[in-house]
Amino acid sequence: MRLSKYLAGSAIAIATMALSANTAYAACATDGLPSSMTKPDGYPARALTMVVPYGPAGGSGQVAQAMAQAVTELTGVAINRDHKPGGSGTVGMTAYMATPKDGYTVLEHIDDASSAHALDSTRPNPADDLIPLVTSQITFSQVYIRANETRFTDWESFVKWVTEQNGRATIANVSKEGSMERVTMKFITDATGMQIQQISFDKGAPRYGALAGGQVDALFEQPGDVRNFLDSGKFKPILTILKERPSAFADVPSLSDVALDFDPLFRFRGFYVHKGIPQDRLEWLQWAFQKAYCEESYQKYNESKFMTLIESFRDTEGSRELINTTVMQYRDVYKAMGLEVK
Repeated sequence: MRLSKYLAGSAIAIATMALSANTAYAACATDGLPSSMTKPDGYPARALTMVVPYGPAGGSGQVAQAMAQAVTELTGVAINRDHKPGGSGTVGMTAYMATPKDGYTVLEHIDDASSAHALDSTRPNPADDLIPLVTSQITFSQVYIRANETRFTDWESFVKWVTEQNGRATIANVSKEGSMERVTMKFITDATGMQIQQISFDKGAPRYGALAGGQVDALFEQPGDVRNFLDSGKFKPILTILKERPSAFADVPSLSDVALDFDPLFRFRGFYVHKGIPQDRLEWLQWAFQKAYCEESYQKYNESKFMTLIESFRDTEGSRELINTTVMQYRDVYKAMGLEVK
């Protein structure tokens, strides 16, 4: 039974949420929100803390820094980032769940929180046990090689070379089984017959460094996270995991180009607070983080990270819809993979 059929069956598949791989957005999503909002009873009277379940160098660390800067520019309230990497986000999530429900601590997290809940319902549901303030990035993945690689130069020659290695070829990826990256790589290897060792890195910088330094043969990552390597000419994408080629990568084959028939899964990143914080503080945080999305510094950051190729903004209700859809999709996928879904 083909796993890809389960990704197409959701009522609102994530893949269809992207209006187009080439859509440009002239207006910002939260331009209609008021430019300022009165602080409720003096809150916040001190700096906020942002728990980030990943290291500072990867995509989560970068988006946390950009959003913290934008919120501070908008409100004048400082945000201190507290990085707690480990366990593909579980260390940071556990730490956050133990913080007071007073609105002074926010959480940055990615779709790993949704897939973790999909596999084990005792883990926090980010759409229910937390309140999403905003989803500020939705992006696609690619497979990268070194630009000066001579053993293979494109997707076709890469697949041929990997097949000839009889399982000795390597690709740097995240560590968590069942993650978006791991599931997508299973789709790819099942379809192509490739046997490739996935070398696990929980932090971004060592993952990128492994490809740059020649410790692995390829890298699975999102384009914004390796923008510096692309701009410097060190990395080269050989496959875009979208149905169609986005304009920014018009020379890179998409899934359709290489006859890979599955609907792509997406990386999404957002910001959350505890369920049960005072309502007036929640409303202020929702305004601050959603309005900060349209700050010039954040929009420039998203554009620099290829985050305007797919519509990236979701408010609280839109984020819940995205998360709940993701959870249903992953549960179906995990069952088809033979994993125990609790």
